[in-house]
Amino acid sequence: MIELGVNIDHIATIRQARRGHEPDPLKAALLAEEYGADAITLHVREDRRHMQDDDVRRIRPAISTRLNFECAVVEGMLRLVEEIQPQDVCFVPERREEVTTEGGLDVIGGFHLIAPAVARLQDQGMRVSLFIDPEPDQIEAALRCGAKAVELHTGAYAHAVGARLDHELARVRKAADFGFSEGLRVNAGHGLNYENVSAIAAIESITELNIGHSIVANSVFLGWEGAIRTMKEKMVTSRLQALRPR
Repeated sequence: MIELGVNIDHIATIRQARRGHEPDPLKAALLAEEYGADAITLHVREDRRHMQDDDVRRIRPAISTRLNFECAVVEGMLRLVEEIQPQDVCFVPERREEVTTEGGLDVIGGFHLIAPAVARLQDQGMRVSLFIDPEPDQIEAALRCGAKAVELHTGAYAHAVGARLDHELARVRKAADFGFSEGLRVNAGHGLNYENVSAIAAIESITELNIGHSIVANSVFLGWEGAIRTMKEKMVTSRLQALRPR
């Protein structure tokens, strides 16, 4: 069944607004597991705008599911990952001036840096995923890198309307099917919310969706439990409907 990785970055964003202690990302992670999360996702950015190193050091040994650690392919982050030893690592592109990740990792252009980093972490037992746009050539490059998984960037789909929406959905589906057929674990995420998640969750070749901002935002109205359970229910319902014989 499709899995939900709850991204808790924006719990830390709220905390950092006052540079205090509340809300605590560790508490958010533990409750997220209780409410149905299959993994806890977080992104330690180089500028430490939300998640801090100490957050990850506290969260990793405390959770009972999986930690999906997102980071840039830079030496400082690789050393932190090696210290923390998460189950999953997702390499993402990162620019300090961006508000959030604006596109997928260029695995083709950065192959000389990405491939050794993938091998370095997977040799230590971590599963490495590459956050990429839903393009066949990037999937092929991920395969050449030796990555065990990819996460398809769904931002273009999330922001599309009209005929463009159908095009972007078909693009994600085609990429997911291709990656799955080549033996990759295929995850997806970025910009997914309660209105647009169902069509992506229905794609049978996608194993996991990583969703953060929409869940955190809607927890203001639904509570943390309600926000997570509602998202998970939408995902599972959509997948079950897709699996029914026609």
